[in-house]
Amino acid sequence: MKQSAKKKSTDRKALMVDRMKRKLALLFTIIVLALIGVNIRLAYINKTNGEKYTKKVLAQQDTASMLLPYKRGDILDRNGTVLAASEKVYNLILDPKVLLQNQNKDAKKDCVEPTIRALLECFELDEAELRSALSEKKDSSYVPLLRQLSKEETLAFREIQEDEERGPKIKGVWFEDSYIRRYPNNSLACHVVGYTVTGNQGQTGIEEEYSSILNGTNGRSYNYLNEDLEQAKSVKAPTDGNSVVSTIDVTLQGITEKYIDKFIEDYTNKNVEGPAAKNIGVVMMDPRNGEILAMAGDVNFDLNNPHDLVENGYVSQEIFDAMDGNPHILVDTGYMLEREYQKLQENNQLDKDNLTLFLLNQMWRNFCVSDGFEPGSTVKPLTVAGALETGTINDSTTFLCDGGQVIVEGQKPIKCAKKSGHGIISLEGTLMFSCNDALMQIGAKEGYSSFLKYQQIFNIGLKTNIDLPGETNNASTVFTEDTIGPTELATSSFGQGYNMTMIQVASAFCSVINDGYYYKPHVVKKILDANGGTVENINPVLIRQTVSAKTSALIRQYLYHTMYGEADSNGNNPTGKKARVAGYAMGGKTGTAEKVPRSARKYLVSFIGFAPVDNPQVVCYVVVDEPNAASSETQASSAFAQEIFKNIMKEAMPYLNIYPTEEIPADMQAEVDAENAAKNQNEDSEEGEERQEGEEGEDEEAVPEGTLTDPNTGEQVKMPTEEDLAGEEDNGILGGIESPLLGDPEPEEPQENQE
Repeated sequence: MKQSAKKKSTDRKALMVDRMKRKLALLFTIIVLALIGVNIRLAYINKTNGEKYTKKVLAQQDTASMLLPYKRGDILDRNGTVLAASEKVYNLILDPKVLLQNQNKDAKKDCVEPTIRALLECFELDEAELRSALSEKKDSSYVPLLRQLSKEETLAFREIQEDEERGPKIKGVWFEDSYIRRYPNNSLACHVVGYTVTGNQGQTGIEEEYSSILNGTNGRSYNYLNEDLEQAKSVKAPTDGNSVVSTIDVTLQGITEKYIDKFIEDYTNKNVEGPAAKNIGVVMMDPRNGEILAMAGDVNFDLNNPHDLVENGYVSQEIFDAMDGNPHILVDTGYMLEREYQKLQENNQLDKDNLTLFLLNQMWRNFCVSDGFEPGSTVKPLTVAGALETGTINDSTTFLCDGGQVIVEGQKPIKCAKKSGHGIISLEGTLMFSCNDALMQIGAKEGYSSFLKYQQIFNIGLKTNIDLPGETNNASTVFTEDTIGPTELATSSFGQGYNMTMIQVASAFCSVINDGYYYKPHVVKKILDANGGTVENINPVLIRQTVSAKTSALIRQYLYHTMYGEADSNGNNPTGKKARVAGYAMGGKTGTAEKVPRSARKYLVSFIGFAPVDNPQVVCYVVVDEPNAASSETQASSAFAQEIFKNIMKEAMPYLNIYPTEEIPADMQAEVDAENAAKNQNEDSEEGEERQEGEEGEDEEAVPEGTLTDPNTGEQVKMPTEEDLAGEEDNGILGGIESPLLGDPEPEEPQENQE
């Protein structure tokens, strides 16, 4: 029995072992079949989609990538001279992860000390800071050590890297390509060119307006492991930005800035202690297409260092330092108005950072496009041209000027520049002698509707949409049918009571002397690709024809005689004679605007002229705001602006191939002789012959006592004598009349040190 039971137990165990073997055999078979199936599937996938999955795997094995920066396009002058360019520089980058990978593992492969020694040998680095960066950022692959190194500054280290003995021991250091913006002419045309900040962001000027065109697209270099587990590289090249060819002529710009600087040097502290003027601006323009040839002001800054107020001479170190404890010093020295100070105070912004930003914005401000002012008599040709177009007047129309007009009963009269009156003058004489009285009569004849219509046609107060940032819209200062009255019509007729910018005046004036064709002003004429090929030509944009060619020709004739005409029978002298350049046929118009508040008796004077007279190729507009003068009477003389205009045009016209065609006027012969004799010496000595003075408000000759008949009204008018005028209170040209739209701002103190 026992043996039988034992046998049965042994049989059961054998049976169980047999079953387990069969199960294991089955499991092994299944595993083998599964592996065979996987291999078959992998073979199928590799055959049909192998390339696709290989790329995915390799993409996931990316070990490093490097940004490849684009080069921002250049800014050139019209002749190809570089105004702004991007210069290639290099950033020194440390890769601690690579440098430390063999430290303390293999002494033969440890490159830490040789690399540190090479860095300290070639660059001005602090060893303690270098070692600290290496230990604190040991897992980083990108630690900038130095930025914007020139190629020359990297050569010594590159030579060590290429040295057969030392090179293999230099690891974890590389040079990253970068670019820095350079301005080879420093401050030349600074407000037109502009500058850039970090990230190739343009600030002011062409740099800002055309920033998206100048910028390109960054590329990238990828390092990865290929299918053979070798390091390979994939490069997406950067796309460089396009270049911009401006309309600016470096030579004309240099001439313009030279004579602004000369005026500043000559007139600073000359008559009274203070700057040569509050503001000075010059615009040179081609009336045939709207191209800006030069644009400059009295405030400049170095485009390579645009954020340093002291270094750029905008404020003194003493004033800059004093801003910390005495922010009101900016008001005391004329850099800020009291109302501007109060606004910053209300907003808790009188700290030095905000005050510095305020001053920087003032320094960067382009006076020629951003500042509105009452233009004065330089817009009289527009009034005359508009009235000619409507048929209100004609070339034979005459006027009686008795020194002023009472526009509204009980209101003080609005005076003419010649307060004793011009007498009876022709239409041409209204511009030659700059007669306010006659212009007021023309405005009254024309009426509100026609006068306002032509203000719109000439774009008075409206943006020109020049391709520069910061242009001011003065539309709110220009009268409308609802706001204009007889006084507003009278003052607007001779350029007072509303604001314009220099570019608005210049563009409108260009149309009047260019057969009426008003072109949009612009500072860029062509876009080039990185290889110098033309991408786009910026063609002139004709906005409208403001007046007929016949009217334009007549205005050119009047403005020629404003500079070259003779005194009339009443002893009236042309007002633009001091702007003449001997031998050249030119035309131009003076301007004197009495600023608000009228009680301050401060003036902005100007001159706008063109050459040659029959086929104008260049217009030059000069504004001098509050010139340094001994009195309000002498400050009202446009001679300040004429002086700058003459100096500029004397050099600019030969450069532009505009040649002398006229006999030298007799009253200029002494000047020419003196210049020839002196040659290159300064023209400081007095000239041997006095020239006829023709300035507005200067050398007024008494009209003989008598009665004249107004040719328009038939009214008998007794002309005032010098004795009559001697007892009158001098209330200025406008008799204290303010513009209801311009308001009555607080008087401003003269600014200091803004040259």
